[in-house]
Amino acid sequence: MKQDSDPFKWRHYAPDTILLCVRWYYRYSLSYRVLEEMMRERGLSIDHTEVV
Repeated sequence: MKQDSDPFKWRHYAPDTILLCVRWYYRYSLSYRVLEEMMRERGLSIDHTEVV
């Protein structure tokens, strides 16, 4: 039986956006609220609770 290996299946945002947030979160030790603000500046409306 073959399993679906797409880790971004059922996600609300594009994989590039998710990976960018994860990268910034770990590289620069940002809070979820700061990531929310940065994404808002780039035209994405997300809540800091969605980043978790």
